[in-house]
Amino acid sequence: MQKPKLLIVEDEFDLSEMVMTYFRVQNYDVVAVAYGEEAIDAAKSQDFDLILLDIRLPDMDGYELCEKLRQQRRSKDTPIIFLTGQRERMDKLQGLKLGVVDYITKPFDIKELRLRVRNAINRANTPSMLHAVTDLPEGDFVRDKIEAVLQQDKWALLAFIIDGLDTFRGRYGFVAADDVLRAISLIIKNAVADHGTPDDFLGHLRSYRLVVITEPNNALDIDQRVRTRLAQNNDYFYPQAPQDAPKDIIKVEAELITQADGPFANVDELVERVTQQFQTDTTVTRLPMGPAVTFRRATTEQLSAIAEKSADEASTQPTKPTQADDASQDDTISARDDSANEDAEK
Repeated sequence: MQKPKLLIVEDEFDLSEMVMTYFRVQNYDVVAVAYGEEAIDAAKSQDFDLILLDIRLPDMDGYELCEKLRQQRRSKDTPIIFLTGQRERMDKLQGLKLGVVDYITKPFDIKELRLRVRNAINRANTPSMLHAVTDLPEGDFVRDKIEAVLQQDKWALLAFIIDGLDTFRGRYGFVAADDVLRAISLIIKNAVADHGTPDDFLGHLRSYRLVVITEPNNALDIDQRVRTRLAQNNDYFYPQAPQDAPKDIIKVEAELITQADGPFANVDELVERVTQQFQTDTTVTRLPMGPAVTFRRATTEQLSAIAEKSADEASTQPTKPTQADDASQDDTISARDDSANEDAEK
């Protein structure tokens, strides 16, 4: 298997040497330069999987260099991570326009840098149909699923929005934030498996927005299972927090849309409806501890009516045995440590 190839653009010799040595031990092929012009020459002659770029260089700033790299054929799509000082002002909007995929502040944890580099390379190499952290479908595949559902007579769409993850990442780190996103998606996935049908679907509308396509009479059970699991696992989302510290950074909001809310002309119209509901609804009551699932009261009433109607329709049909709610399901999160993260990578 070919080694991933990195270009390090850093004028601090000791830092550059340390990063280069570390990544070579991790089985990366590494080229290190100290000047912007040297980086341009290197990117002209070689293909790199990722570029680590200091935002402040002796001959040009990182934004100027990034713009020049984007003008070259070999480096126009290469993921770039900016290395920045604590006091340096960053224009993140400009960085996003230039295709910068991440920022990391000096001094940094070398293991965290390695995980960010690995995830950025994986995202660049992974087909857009799968999310790099959760391995759930995303992009056009999810849109096609929703488009097909809109043609059906009866359907329910449960949208979950994870709020506060960027704040959490800034406080507890990149690895912990990915762990939380992965854990919440697993909780939702297991809830769908336990209370949905084999035809139900789970995927990403956006990175922090997950959508469940299910039958209307299953939506309440799925939502309640997600609430229960999130409450059970809340403390594990904050492994570095003091025992008495508030643990309410992350909140999960849920919104239900059914065929009764339509008609919807297309997927964009449905997604816009979900977005507007989250932005304008004022009936949300957050639980004091997070991550809490908040469900709008009108939606709950709607779900109850749907469930009662479905029960009446199914009264003449054989009922299937209910599945026990086993609190020891594998979506329960255990405490993490560095060794566990290392094993997971292998």
